[in-house]
Amino acid sequence: MFVLATLLYPCVLALLCVGAGLLVDRASGGVLPGVLLPAVGAAALIGVSQLTTYSVFAAPATPYVLAVLAVGGFALGRRRVSALVRCSWRCGWQLAVPVLAFVVALAPVLFAGRPSFSSYGVLSDSAFHMLGADFLIRHGQDYSHLDLHNSYGQYLNAYYNHSYPSGADTLFGGSAFLVHVPLIWGLQPFNAFMLALTAGPAWVLARRISLDGALAALAALTVTVPALVYGYELIASVKEITALPMILTLGALVVLHPRWLRGSTLGGAPFALVAAAGVSALGVAFGAWTLTAVVLLVAILIRDITAGRQSARQPLTLIAVGAIVAFVAALGTWLDVSGSLQVARNIASTSNPGNLQKPLRSVQALGTWLVDSYKHVPVGGPLELSYALAAVALLAAVLGAVYIIRIRQYALAAWIALTLAVWLGLTAYGTTWADGKALMLTSPVVVLLAWAGVAALRAGADAGTRPRRTSSLRLWLMFRQALRPAALLLALALVGGVAASDALQYHGSNLAPTARYEELASIGSRFAGRGPALFIDYDEYALYELRDLDVGGPDFMFPPRGIVFPDGLPVDLDLIPPAALRSYPLIVTRRDPAAVRPPAAYRLLWQGTYYQVWGRRPSAPAAIAHLALSGTRAGGPPMQCSSVEGLARIAKLNGAQLIGASPPELVGVDVASAPHPGWADTRLGLIMTRHGRLKATFAIPHAGVWNLWLQGEIMPAVQVSIDGHPLASISGQLTGVAQDPDTMAPLRVSLTAGPHRLKIVRAGSSLLAPGEGGSAILDSIFLTPAGAGGQATLRVTPAAQWRSLCGGRFEWIEVVRG
Repeated sequence: MFVLATLLYPCVLALLCVGAGLLVDRASGGVLPGVLLPAVGAAALIGVSQLTTYSVFAAPATPYVLAVLAVGGFALGRRRVSALVRCSWRCGWQLAVPVLAFVVALAPVLFAGRPSFSSYGVLSDSAFHMLGADFLIRHGQDYSHLDLHNSYGQYLNAYYNHSYPSGADTLFGGSAFLVHVPLIWGLQPFNAFMLALTAGPAWVLARRISLDGALAALAALTVTVPALVYGYELIASVKEITALPMILTLGALVVLHPRWLRGSTLGGAPFALVAAAGVSALGVAFGAWTLTAVVLLVAILIRDITAGRQSARQPLTLIAVGAIVAFVAALGTWLDVSGSLQVARNIASTSNPGNLQKPLRSVQALGTWLVDSYKHVPVGGPLELSYALAAVALLAAVLGAVYIIRIRQYALAAWIALTLAVWLGLTAYGTTWADGKALMLTSPVVVLLAWAGVAALRAGADAGTRPRRTSSLRLWLMFRQALRPAALLLALALVGGVAASDALQYHGSNLAPTARYEELASIGSRFAGRGPALFIDYDEYALYELRDLDVGGPDFMFPPRGIVFPDGLPVDLDLIPPAALRSYPLIVTRRDPAAVRPPAAYRLLWQGTYYQVWGRRPSAPAAIAHLALSGTRAGGPPMQCSSVEGLARIAKLNGAQLIGASPPELVGVDVASAPHPGWADTRLGLIMTRHGRLKATFAIPHAGVWNLWLQGEIMPAVQVSIDGHPLASISGQLTGVAQDPDTMAPLRVSLTAGPHRLKIVRAGSSLLAPGEGGSAILDSIFLTPAGAGGQATLRVTPAAQWRSLCGGRFEWIEVVRG
């Protein structure tokens, strides 16, 4: 699966985009440079996928339609392909930059060596994009059959049935379905690929400011992955990352306007497709960036017509054809433009800052931010260095702006100026969440300006009029000789700042647990169609993996049927009225011996490494009364006779019996008081902030095979050993919610009766390992017998024998008609 998701799928995406780009290029008269073919092709594929998914009947054919377009492009553009292949030896840098950008963007997953995604626990929107991409390809824009009584149906209806932009999702779903890659593992490669498409237009713009060779490649790479953009890519901001290459492609087409603006009537098709793709991916808000490019092109056309360089008829035809193409390619958005405008207004005016605790700083647009997350502010030396590098980049940007005008790249200068004006305008009227997006989308343009400063220094070293006086000549030569090293140092500062910033974010990323979600997917397949199912964890990604179980679960917006729960916490089955569970034939729980067993009406159907599936017995009555005795953790205090007597009275009146859940045998390990190297002891557990070891002792009541359970949030590698014997190295075990600690796969160990020594070691972190700076929280440790003694058991007692329950330990006791 790793090779399929991270290597094969991106290669198929590349073929699809290049093929579609060749088709568009052929139709528009061969106006596109080779480096723009993938981005324009992606825009065309977004437009086509939006059309096919508009109909419920055509939606399932979307993957094959995309493939046919690509094959047609390669067939019709075979001469162009041959020419590109022949000159590929001269285009090494152009080919290398998008590949390098893709590797950088996907680095956490690539170097982890397993399929995963890095937005885990940071931004749950990626879960909704998985849901949307899957639904749109299977059902199109038909929401009539959604069940609005569960989270799955509510989310799809609230987002996609109310004009939420879906351009990125339809391309993602169509391409992933084509190669049968699960969307949960295809999301990060797709996002990395879409970001890498930015390298093509970035190369065009870098060449336009007179950079070439390695410097042009470095400029294009840093323009593609500055710190803020890289941070948004790591949290899978699919809409924004898909819109970014479209923004830069519009800029590239503006500066390349002589190639197509005076050509055939279809010469404007690439521009129209890119604008439509941006609108489909980001919504009508993308019109702000489209408008800047359109204003410039209209000004150029008016200038040419006024100067007599072309007649008015041809531009009018070009504009009309482009308008038609843009309308058709974003048909779904235009047909519900009022809804799209409302979505844009909601995003721009929302008081919800999302995952931003405070507004981002404008200085972050300059490409460098030396901290593990773009949301955080560096402290001490890293903050000072961040501001120093930003100051250098700002000075370079000012120099670059002067240089662009000096070399008469007026179209480029005007496009950059208007793009910055869009950012300032959006910031003036937006809120924290919208401002962050606008800042991120502007950052590549600011970094490009800084690289224009590098070009200015290089040009100054190679040009100029020599002074006639000998003394002045000597100073002039010394100044010129200093400019070239200064250009190199500036380039190194720009590259170094971006590289260091990205490395820190790579180092601090949290990757989704692969094995656990694969097990959840197997549950979805095994029990498909047998729902509704209640999923008790606080996990939006379960809505995707269990989408065929009519799943209800705790999430940010929509509770399960008739169940109220605290936000951000799992469902507490003890607090749910027994009658409220009758609508759920299945309950999916984590495999956690310390957690409370589901009610007596449910029996265990299936157990894996991480999850258990409980099924309601046919015709099982709801409990008449349910007495919770231990909250969400097993093994409460001894049962008081007064409580049992009250339940017995209810049972006798209803001709029922008493059923109690006896907790498993459990041996706890005192984590909080165990010696450790100054790790912070918080309400979430021990925060393993640095390398060190924890040593604890515990006593086993009888010899046998035991399961050792760890709970917490552990991304970096942690070694576990007992009595000096290594058991396992644990990493990548997260729930994404710190207040709901992850229960990790049990470690089997044979132990004798008596005391034993447990050691937990967090090794020194390395910048080369993904996620080594991620979450490292140890909440609790306990052991249970590996056999039946490690699970709760049901004890059935006639009402007349209720006294036998006094003094016993139970998770709960129910009154159930026999």
